[in-house]
Amino acid sequence: MNDPESLGLVYDHDLDSLLGIFEDWGEPTYRGKQIWEGLYRNLWGNPSEFTNISNILREKLADNFSFNHLSPISNLESKDKLTQKSLFRLTDGKTIEAVLMRYNKRCTLCISTQVGCAMGCTFCATGQMGFGRNLSSGEIVEQVIFFSRYLKKEDKRPTNIVVMGMGEPLHNYESTIQAIRQLNHPDGFNLGMRRITVSTVGIIPAIRRFAKDLPQVNLAISLHAADDELRSSMLPINEKYPIHDLMQTCREYTKQTGRRISFEWTLIQGINDTFEQAQKLSRLIEGMLCHVNLVPLNPTNGYDGKKSSRERAKAFKSELESHKIPCTIRVRRGIEILAGCGQLATNN
Repeated sequence: MNDPESLGLVYDHDLDSLLGIFEDWGEPTYRGKQIWEGLYRNLWGNPSEFTNISNILREKLADNFSFNHLSPISNLESKDKLTQKSLFRLTDGKTIEAVLMRYNKRCTLCISTQVGCAMGCTFCATGQMGFGRNLSSGEIVEQVIFFSRYLKKEDKRPTNIVVMGMGEPLHNYESTIQAIRQLNHPDGFNLGMRRITVSTVGIIPAIRRFAKDLPQVNLAISLHAADDELRSSMLPINEKYPIHDLMQTCREYTKQTGRRISFEWTLIQGINDTFEQAQKLSRLIEGMLCHVNLVPLNPTNGYDGKKSSRERAKAFKSELESHKIPCTIRVRRGIEILAGCGQLATNN
């Protein structure tokens, strides 16, 4: 027998990789497909569940693969029972969080791509943590599988995935792209590309790659300010990729893909919720194929700002709409369990 976990986490392997491994083992191709379908359709998480293969092959799976890198430590549920946040311990002892949000006909997962984050956005709890490490593609996928098993008990499954949890997805580009492709694979989990949204602070070279690699996946840009001085004070990445260059890239993206961009704007009282900022934003994106999500600031321990009042949020929205820019004030979810936008953090 090989050393335990010599091939690592099973979710780190795409279908071609699994087929290659089974070919090396002298097994027919269809055996690899059986494992793939067991993982992503049946949501089996232990070699013993693969009763459609021999005991010898099950033992080989157990000896060569790990089936679990995420161990749930805690699960918190909001008072309205519509939001659930789970804390996971990874095999190296580091921890991440992910969130399940229930809507009328949707079950949306908010998943993480990194332990902490290197972007340092001032109002974000994950950014306040600093950077721990990248997650592997399998560790990203496994978050989805965990919640999928949970929902299966209710005869439900995830309908949408937002890659907006801990970390900057495009800073962990390869793993994020591979995870999305595995979740989209028609012979496996089969979640449509248009049901997945990736959020970025605006890493321009990665956005250009993303437009070529996954043009059907939704793109969200964390903007939060409409001039370089203010944005750089909130999002340090703006020093490297300033607003003018970012907007040019966004326009190129919409022209190349034909897909609408979402701009995320965390409303902070007296900081970026002013009429002046609304006017500047309107000038930046007027005529672009886009939508603006206004998100009243969620509290974090490392930031003293306050969320905008309802009146200021409505006034900001009205100014954008006067320029024919589609805009929504997002309903805050799971705030009391720190599951809202910008609130995910651990002790790493």
